Amino acid sequence: MSRPMTQKPLQTAIALALASLGGTAHALTNDPAATGLSVAVDATHAATHVDQRANAHTNELTASTATPAPAWQLAQTVAPTAAESNSAPAATLPTTTVTAPAESLTSPSVDEQKANLFQTAGSVGFVDADSYQNTYAFNLRDVLKDSPGVFVQNRYGQELRLSIRGSGIARGYHVRGLEILQDGIPTNSADGSGDFYQIDPMGLRSTEIYKGGNGLTYGSTTLGGALNFVTPTAYTADAPNQFRVEGGSFGTVRASGQMSRIFGPLDALATVTLNRSDGYRDHAKGNYAQINANIGYKFSPRVETRFFFGAYIVDQKLPGTLSLFDALNNPTKAAASAVSGDQARNTRTERLGNLTTIRFDVGQLDIASWVIHKSLYHPIFQVIDQDGWTYGVAPRYTANLTLAGMRNDLIVGARFFGGNTKADQYVNVNGNRGAQTLDSRQSAYNYEAYFENRLFFLPTLGLMVGAKAYRDVRQYIDYGGLPGDANYRSTSAAYSGVNPKIGLIWEPRKDVQAFIDVTRSADVPDFTDLSQTFGATSRFVPLASQHAWTLEVGTRGKLDRVAWDLTAYRSLVRDQLLQYTTNPNVPASTFNANKTVLQGLEVGASVDLLKNVIATGDRVTVSQLWNYSDFRFQNDPQYGNNRIAGVPTHVLRTTLGYALTNRLQVSASLDWVPTGAWVDYANTMRVPAYTLIGLQASYQLERGVTFYVDARNLTDKRYVSDFSTVTDARTANTAVFYPGDGRSMFAGVRFAF
Repeated sequence: MSRPMTQKPLQTAIALALASLGGTAHALTNDPAATGLSVAVDATHAATHVDQRANAHTNELTASTATPAPAWQLAQTVAPTAAESNSAPAATLPTTTVTAPAESLTSPSVDEQKANLFQTAGSVGFVDADSYQNTYAFNLRDVLKDSPGVFVQNRYGQELRLSIRGSGIARGYHVRGLEILQDGIPTNSADGSGDFYQIDPMGLRSTEIYKGGNGLTYGSTTLGGALNFVTPTAYTADAPNQFRVEGGSFGTVRASGQMSRIFGPLDALATVTLNRSDGYRDHAKGNYAQINANIGYKFSPRVETRFFFGAYIVDQKLPGTLSLFDALNNPTKAAASAVSGDQARNTRTERLGNLTTIRFDVGQLDIASWVIHKSLYHPIFQVIDQDGWTYGVAPRYTANLTLAGMRNDLIVGARFFGGNTKADQYVNVNGNRGAQTLDSRQSAYNYEAYFENRLFFLPTLGLMVGAKAYRDVRQYIDYGGLPGDANYRSTSAAYSGVNPKIGLIWEPRKDVQAFIDVTRSADVPDFTDLSQTFGATSRFVPLASQHAWTLEVGTRGKLDRVAWDLTAYRSLVRDQLLQYTTNPNVPASTFNANKTVLQGLEVGASVDLLKNVIATGDRVTVSQLWNYSDFRFQNDPQYGNNRIAGVPTHVLRTTLGYALTNRLQVSASLDWVPTGAWVDYANTMRVPAYTLIGLQASYQLERGVTFYVDARNLTDKRYVSDFSTVTDARTANTAVFYPGDGRSMFAGVRFAF
């Protein structure tokens, strides 16, 4: 990371010369202590991307659209030292404007990402990896915990519940109703299911959050929206070489390294992370090896291609779920069935993707393509043994146009992606395969076309319209020929429709926006929903797709010391896909509810309470997050207007922090769930409320060395982190609870050079 330092006139002149060399300057100035030029070069880097979205059709930034002057003033107006003030007057450099070409067509800067993201007429969010790099960020809760509207709870290892606006609210494992992208390329399987094991927080540069229908930017129109995890390239990495080692509670040890280089038109970056932990609970040991790499090549200033490579090895023991009594009184205990069946989730995943960008005189074309291979060995109630491929291609055209003197931003895209999985099951014999109980094949194919257009018919007011047309096919073959499953069966289901979107965005002043929009979403059942367990085998169960109309209104912005992000939403849902657990060891069954209403508030705010408290440039900041979720059945014949189980009504998180630039940072956090979530749809049982306190601190030494400590649940509170839903707790087996982790502490050191 760059840090402020005194900039002498000669150094400034050298910085200007180096900055004009573009990528070469970036490669030469990643060690601030060695060169003293980081402020100037970083300022040039930021200026290069100012308003690039507005003139994406131009190969070079021109003086009329780029505004580098303020950034250069940062480098040129540093106060002189006392020695310099007493000496002869120093020569004053003339004001210099540098015009630099974009560094990479396929690797936008963080500033450019934000500029594009916040032109959306709807609720979106952004997480810079710098916000958590000096903490023990192991899973996606550590990445997303401060994001309004995102509900994320740990289960074990990197397994967690992730829900936005009720997406997958009752899914007791993995993800549903959310599209997970990495560098704009889907990581979900073709049927829409997915997990989080391909996302390494140490291998990210930023995260883009598109809530609900706002994921249309990438072709997503699910209820929850889309999360795009962006990995760094050699152009956007904090330093050419980074290494960190850390450890702490529960036998946790992690090492992560990243290296990046630029060689003329070729650039390359690789991140490798190794993590092992015994886990808080018995039988929860996890070993993770994650590799993410990319290689880019510029054929010309208008044509660039980038390949993404990934390999992910996960060996995770499963502790199982407990009764509420055991979860609160014996939280480290493992379920007896998890131990006797040596339950685990072991995956091997390889990913290859490509993004090729062609810039025209008007607009640019991005062509994404990908192939993912994944094998799963998953002994639970039975041994689930799967091997599958997912593949796809997605062209996307974007342009910044002028229509009758009005600004008009256009996105047009299409996606085809499919997948085939051999899905077998066996009797679980102490974690090993016994007699085979299922021999099946799952195939999914998706055909999609979409557009989004933003017309600013007034300088501060824009109209957004868009739509997605889709046809999704699910095919299931049970080959039979087994003692408990003798007959051959072939079944398929097709889902199609059009999801429109319309909205307004108002920008009354710089850094202040308000929006209102209406979107239609559709969630197609995945094979976890469609293939349900009956006795010793599985059967294909036809389900309807879930549809919803969502109205949202909100505002975001920053005024002086105050920043905010506030959205209110209401979704009218038909055929919501809900799940209930029949047996703690068996994947939950899925059904279509009739009518449901999902509504709530997503609030995030921060205030710089004090500045220049102890030293010049320091500040004290308080941040507040509040997610209010009111999810209900609507006149249901069985559940009336009961609340839908799975997510608490109120989730609050408060953070109080002190920062002295990047040198010293200290923060205390308070997570508060004042009323626990309902466990059953009959609303007869709920989990207890809880409060958690955490403390984080980091200190940066010279030459890119940073130490940090991360302490969690300081009061050792016993609480329920997550659970699987049931229909009626009075009659169902309620051993469905995941205890939250007890008191823990982690520490590490990070090197950047």
